[in-house]
Amino acid sequence: MNTNPSITKGVEAQALERFSYDNVLVRNFAIASIIWGFAGMLVGLIVALQFVLPDYFLWDGISWLSFGRLRPLHTNAVIFAFVGNGIFMGVYYSLQRLVKARMYSDLLGKIHFWGWQAIIVAALISLPLGITSSKEYAELEWPIDIAITLIWVVFGLNMIMTLVKRRERHIYVAIWFYLATWVTVAVLHIVNNLEIPVNMLKSYSLFAGVQDALVQWWYGHNAVAFFLTTPYLGLMYYFVPKAANRPVYSYRLSIIHFWALIFIYIWAGPHHLLYTALPDWAQSLGTVFSIMLIAPSWGGMLNGLLTLRGAWDRVRTDPVLKFLVVAVTAYGMSTFEGPMLSIKSVNAISHYTDWTIAHVHVGTLGWNGFLTFGILYWLFPKMWNTKIFSLKMANVHFWLGTLGIILYTIPMYWAGFTQGLMWKEFDADGMLVYKNFLETVTQLIPMYALRALGGTLYLAGVILMIWNLIKTAGSGTFQREEAAEAPALRANYQEPTNEYWHRRIERKPLMMLAAATVMILIGGVVEMVPTFMIKSNVPTIASVQPYTPLELEGRDLYVREGCYNCHSQMIRPFRSETERYGEYSKAGEFVYDHPFQWGSKRTGPDLAREGAPGKLKKSDAWHYNHLIAPREVSSGSLMPSYGWLADDKLDVSALQDKIEVMQTLGVPYPEGYADKALADLQAQAQVIAASIDPTLSQADMQTLSETEIVAMIAYLQRLGADIFAKPTP
Repeated sequence: MNTNPSITKGVEAQALERFSYDNVLVRNFAIASIIWGFAGMLVGLIVALQFVLPDYFLWDGISWLSFGRLRPLHTNAVIFAFVGNGIFMGVYYSLQRLVKARMYSDLLGKIHFWGWQAIIVAALISLPLGITSSKEYAELEWPIDIAITLIWVVFGLNMIMTLVKRRERHIYVAIWFYLATWVTVAVLHIVNNLEIPVNMLKSYSLFAGVQDALVQWWYGHNAVAFFLTTPYLGLMYYFVPKAANRPVYSYRLSIIHFWALIFIYIWAGPHHLLYTALPDWAQSLGTVFSIMLIAPSWGGMLNGLLTLRGAWDRVRTDPVLKFLVVAVTAYGMSTFEGPMLSIKSVNAISHYTDWTIAHVHVGTLGWNGFLTFGILYWLFPKMWNTKIFSLKMANVHFWLGTLGIILYTIPMYWAGFTQGLMWKEFDADGMLVYKNFLETVTQLIPMYALRALGGTLYLAGVILMIWNLIKTAGSGTFQREEAAEAPALRANYQEPTNEYWHRRIERKPLMMLAAATVMILIGGVVEMVPTFMIKSNVPTIASVQPYTPLELEGRDLYVREGCYNCHSQMIRPFRSETERYGEYSKAGEFVYDHPFQWGSKRTGPDLAREGAPGKLKKSDAWHYNHLIAPREVSSGSLMPSYGWLADDKLDVSALQDKIEVMQTLGVPYPEGYADKALADLQAQAQVIAASIDPTLSQADMQTLSETEIVAMIAYLQRLGADIFAKPTP
């Protein structure tokens, strides 16, 4: 509220302008968030059940229902469909009221809404079909990436032009976070999705190996930071005070929270790559800035919780406040744990385990989920001019959701601790106690069952909410246009001379946007430029050669099936890992990997040395049988059956284009090799087919050599073999 007498006097002298707020766009995004939230969580429950019952229900042997294809669908649905629509719902509602102006363009709003839903539908179709770039949280292929860019520009244009025509001179803290979100997500999305298309359904990343890993986790961490966090902090700063009917606790704390958060967050991505082949200086930067994040993150959490001072009696009875309190608390918990997990000694145990899964879901289920639910319960009665249908049902939803979070996260923490410690345990003779990776998997089944139960309870709460909101809307009348009035901004406005310095910035949204852009670019430039420009950061290995055409096709199948979701390809320099897998990974091994395949979770063993010579090397026949019937070969395995690989013929129609794109990316295939690639592919395929079953007739062996499974085996047998080979003269 403005307290400057001279300004107040000037405002009072102005005529009020009548206008209306658009609730239709807000309603549409709210409904979309609810529908996609239910769908995304349902897919998540199916994925969780696959760990408990891998051989049951519809998913066994059906390609588009396999874990590797459904897991990216689950993450994309929850992040970009559920949370994304929730962001737009909250932004479009709050922005209009904070600046006292209708959105700049109803048409742009409609394009944004329907364009975003079309993108979600495209993801819903393409990901189960295996059309993926394999980059975590950025799996969608290049045509969809372009669509996302265009729709994001539409969103930003509508938001910025609304700020230009605003009637409220002061830009409230929530809008600072909206602006920073828009520009940062744009930068992250464009840089991480730089790729060269092979055709409409396939592309290769512009970056390779270590450089690709750095870019991906610069994006991956900050997708969490600037899509799942900063816009929701903006919503927190608007809806928590509104629901509590209290002012924000501290204006100055919000300033520190905002600028410190957006500057520090962007540096933290390398903490996802500790103990990897990434240069150590970059890892250290990620760790240092991650630990620094505790201060602004907890500053924001405290600002949110202390805003509720004086309203704690209502928290006991008001389900909206209950959801908001737990959401902000979950934000504080996850933003404390994240920096702790970036400490190398902790990360050495937690990385690749279910500990990370637990950590992520405290944020998504608690922070994003509960804040969205609280906003929905607050918004629906407002927009339909009624009361919530059933407070009791909303309270039941709250307790179901809370219990669901507990039953999800605690077993996953337990599973993570179990994995990390079992992987590292040695006996008195200095030998690995659990040499067989499956011994560490079978111990986790009870925890996975409890996780599925927790997810079921959480989803049951969502179903209750959907019914409650439908009945709430049915009991009222929707206000398509909400009447409002406010004076226009004065053209002859004189800036006060004695005011806090930041107030001047808050009157200039374009300056705020420019300053935020500079702040978020600094960290990215400092981390990436040396990694890309200084050759010593990615030393080459003479014996590492490009993939053969058959291995390249096999690698694309590996990406299509989402194998990176369960298998890493990065052996860290720990004795426990070198004893289990072999020589630790080096940067030069991955120079031809477009994109990299280091992974972030080990549900199955690391595959970086799967094809390396030695007594543990498996035969082509073993891989064939393991891919078709994994539990018959490895009792207790949770791996899906990939029987369709043995049935489907390998499509080599794009092989020539793939080789040419790789050459464009700098992979040193000989000039004109694209014309010879098919012959080399067929020759290698016949050798592998003969190795799988030498007793086959010539016709059957020819048929086998043309299947996808042969290409997959070729790729698996190549992994790690290069560093043991003699360099080609």
